[in-house]
Amino acid sequence: MKILAISGSLRAASYNTALLHAARELAPEELSIEIFSGLGELPFFNQDLEDQGEPASVAAWKTAVREADGLLIACPEYNGGLTAVLKNAIDWASRGKPAPLDGKLACAIGASPGITGTVRAQDALRLNLKRAGCDLAPLSDVLVGQAPGKFENGGLTDERTRQGLARHLAAYAAVLRSKTA
Repeated sequence: MKILAISGSLRAASYNTALLHAARELAPEELSIEIFSGLGELPFFNQDLEDQGEPASVAAWKTAVREADGLLIACPEYNGGLTAVLKNAIDWASRGKPAPLDGKLACAIGASPGITGTVRAQDALRLNLKRAGCDLAPLSDVLVGQAPGKFENGGLTDERTRQGLARHLAAYAAVLRSKTA
């Protein structure tokens, strides 16, 4: 199954992007994870811009979402919510007939220096995706708190976190498999 992975962080040394690389390593063989790196190229959503014709970056984003069997979203938490770049990407992918997000099944993960990980941002993500016609599964969360101590040289080194991520991805694969069967 083709999974489109998205990091809600644009930072080069992002814990969330590193989490996606770890997910690619730890995912069941049936999941082929491709990391989308163009979120920073999307203009802020503006219906006037949309009415003039989608910019190439938006068209590429929507095509990538449409062609994926599922989404893996690494959701950072900024000020208790979603990052602007992630919310913007959701807004663009919620548009059109049918909207690229409509009927998709996403899986959320997230890392943060804070103790609670990205719990509030993932709650906001769940709400935003639901309104766009996209569900999250499995219902459990991967909340990597105190991230600086769990990553080294851009890689996820904390074994307990790696095991939890692997279990989460296996559960996601099972839900996706049952949805497509």
